[in-house]
Parts: sequence; structure tokens; C-alpha cells
Amino acid sequence: MMIQINKEYFAVIIYYFHLMNDTTIASSKAIAIACNPVAGSGRAIVLSDKISKKLKERFISHCVFKEDWPPDFNGFSEVWIVGGDGTINYFINKYRDLKLPLSIFKGGSGNDTHWLLYGDKDFEGQIEDALSEKIRPIDAGRCNGRLFINGVGVGFEGVVAESAAGKRKSAGTTSYFIAVLKKIFFYRSKKYDVTSEELGMNERFLMISVSNGKRAGGGFYIAPAAEPDDGLLDVTVIKAISPFNRLRWLPVIEKGKHLHLPFVTHFRSCSVIITGVQPVHYHLDGEVFSEKRLEIEILPAQFFFR
Repeated sequence: MMIQINKEYFAVIIYYFHLMNDTTIASSKAIAIACNPVAGSGRAIVLSDKISKKLKERFISHCVFKEDWPPDFNGFSEVWIVGGDGTINYFINKYRDLKLPLSIFKGGSGNDTHWLLYGDKDFEGQIEDALSEKIRPIDAGRCNGRLFINGVGVGFEGVVAESAAGKRKSAGTTSYFIAVLKKIFFYRSKKYDVTSEELGMNERFLMISVSNGKRAGGGFYIAPAAEPDDGLLDVTVIKAISPFNRLRWLPVIEKGKHLHLPFVTHFRSCSVIITGVQPVHYHLDGEVFSEKRLEIEILPAQFFFR
């Protein structure tokens, strides 16, 4: 005998089946959402509200921190960070020993760290990953005691970051590219001493990048061979070249096709020391600093991300 099931009844069964699955997820999670309210000229706030709405629909416990972040995340099962590279850099330095699973949602103007971990995944896809993906250990770097996830840029890269700092920015490469063009003809290469177990160099360099991630500046693939979980830093050194050659090779560097060029040196190391005759202008995940000596090292599996 065939049993006929009313379509409306069947739809209710399916609804409660999904609800049970969401409730199972909800019962095991208490998510802290750490939002930078000024990131992306307000985009992070809009995105945080969007995330909160999605979690409410799934009955998942969460709390949004927009102004004052807590001293710790005791009582939470994981933390979702909403902002750009600067927000993430601030977070990992404030909670440098945190071992809870982390997720990043791109709400800033520079989102290279987000791309490093999630590529071009859309919002819906990342929500699903953040709720169900396995935890992945990710290396961090340390430069003069301050942590970074993506990388350190010295010389021309540092001056460009300084030029772009504090200005209203659009997401992606646009703001960075404009800052590059403003500096590319008039920047004077400085002399640096670069020392590691693998290599020693002392001459004039256009820029030195010490990378954990592949790209910087919203899409410039400065370290195309870098991996964030291999326990090594990728060091890319570009020697002093003329303004004409800077402009000529800029598109090649943007695409990550520059490692074979005769004025480029690339190597991997656990640590590197960079010393300048004058104070070294550098950025650390987009945050700008100036010091005469940089001691940089890798910290394997320092944080855990979904």
C-alpha cells in the first residue's frame, strides 16, 4: 500500500530537519564578533550586522563587539574578526596568545590577509566555512616584538604605505596603486644590511619584503611562492633600479612574475635582520613604523583559523 504525504506536511518535516541541524551547531557555538567600526569607512559595521542576522536565523549564540573589545574571550568558542589588514594586525597583537578558532570577514580597504586564507570566496560561502570547516594552524611573524600575519615591507613599500595611511581608501589595489605612482619617480633607494643564515647582502635596495602571505597592497603578488603554514618567511629583495625600470616592471611585480629578474633576490628563512644607516621606514600588515634595526622571525602555528 502506498502512503501519500501531504506536500505541506513534507515541507514542515524538511524545515524541522534543517532546524535540528542548525540547533546542533548552535548548541556547540558561542561566537564573538570583533568589529572595527572605522574599517572600510563603515563597511565593517554593515557587514557585522549582516553576519549577526545570519546567525540569528540559525539560532546561534553570538555577541557583537563594535566599540570596546573585551580583555579576553573566555566563555566563547571562537572569534570572527570583521575588518581589514589593520584590524587583524591589531587583534593578533592584543590577543597574541589566543588559541580559539578565528575567522576573518573582509570589511576593510586592505584585505590581503582575508584573501590569503579564503581567496575570492563570497559572503555566503564563508559563512558556511566559518561554521563547519576544519581548523587550520597559521604561522605568524614577529618584528621587533610586534606580530604580523601577512608581511613586512621595507623601503619603497614602507614609504608607499606611509603615503596611503590615514586617507580614505577604496578596497583593492586602487588606493595602493595611486600611492605607488606618486612615489615611483622620486623615491631614492636606501642602503640596507640584510642578514640571515641563508644570505648576507649590503647595498642599495629599492625594497625588501618579508612575507608570510603571497600578496600586499590589495593585490600585488610580491611573494607569489609564500605559504602561511610552512614555518618559513619568504624574503624578496629588489635592488636599486631607475625610475623608468620601476615603471616598466611594476605590472610584472603586480602579477608575481618577477622572481627570476636579475635585480631580484628571493630566499626563504626562519629569521632575518635588516639594518639601515638611517631609520628604516616599513609597514607591518599595512601599519607604518620607523626604526633603525628590524629583527624578524617566524612563529609556526601561532594562530588557528577556519
